[in-house]
Amino acid sequence: MLTKSHASKQAPKPREGAGKDGAGPAAPVAGSHEAAHDGHHRNPVMPLRTDWFDDVHVNLSATERRTATLTTRRSVKKAYQAAWLVKALTCIDLTTLAGDDTEGRVRRLALKARRPLRDDIVAALGLEDDPPKVGAVCVYPTMVAAAVKALDGSGIPVASVATGFPSGLTPLPQRLDEIRYAVDMGAAEIDIVITRAHVLTGQWQALHDEVAAMREACGAAHLKAILGTGDLRTLGNVYKASMVAMMAGADFIKTSTGKEEVNATLPVSLTMVRALRDYGERTGERIGFKPAGGLKTAKDALAWLTLMKEELGDRWLQPDLFRIGASSLLGDIERQLEHYVTGRYASAAHHALA
Repeated sequence: MLTKSHASKQAPKPREGAGKDGAGPAAPVAGSHEAAHDGHHRNPVMPLRTDWFDDVHVNLSATERRTATLTTRRSVKKAYQAAWLVKALTCIDLTTLAGDDTEGRVRRLALKARRPLRDDIVAALGLEDDPPKVGAVCVYPTMVAAAVKALDGSGIPVASVATGFPSGLTPLPQRLDEIRYAVDMGAAEIDIVITRAHVLTGQWQALHDEVAAMREACGAAHLKAILGTGDLRTLGNVYKASMVAMMAGADFIKTSTGKEEVNATLPVSLTMVRALRDYGERTGERIGFKPAGGLKTAKDALAWLTLMKEELGDRWLQPDLFRIGASSLLGDIERQLEHYVTGRYASAAHHALA
């Protein structure tokens, strides 16, 4: 039998130096910041401090060596692996961002978000008393109202991409209006895209001001800043863009739109995780992380969970601080969990579509 506590208790130990409980940076003082929709404290805007990253250099080969060990040095098997996959499921932003999206597709996605696993699998895992559900449903702004209606009473927030997704190259007033529209429709989280040109040309104040304006437009909704890391060229740029986005009030930093030629990779993710760890050590703020784009298999989910566990500890295995942007990933997780409980792999036709 499987319980929700297994995923943290039976996971690999956190890295050395993560703190006595492996929880990473200290929690903000209760009541010191404005609260978000779920009671989680918001990351306040602070002035740009380029001296926090001017002299930072990221060693590509060392980063690649570190991430190469994540899936080879240790692994989780059998009941432990099943527990980790249930944990990954609860951190998914179940996503549809297609040009042919319809309200019917969004309603179907919401049903899958509410019941991501078949009842017989839930029962076999011993989770009937508290069935797992995904972390959020992510859609375009015009689909927010349909998603909010379909998820009513579930406790699952609706996330909306905005700001000229995926390129982010529409005029700033228009991008801010798009945020406000999505929030007015009921979006509790906004996934914005930054202007990559600001990073490529080192215009850090312009990037800071842009993200801060988007943060203000979000109101009480969480802001997840998509860096479009596949377009940023160097890990140094990824680190600097991460720091600036957090200084400008981003509650999460996110790798990709899923539309770039290169999306989430472990070296990029390690760089961003180290940036948010450094930011937390300086400010005491806990910032969330969301890899997105290219995460399709249960094996991918385990690799990113291991990264979070080893670099930041158990606290970053919770959906308020870790999300996976994905659409097809859930299907493979469900398939692997069915194999765990039955010993057989089922065809995709045996699982409801996401």
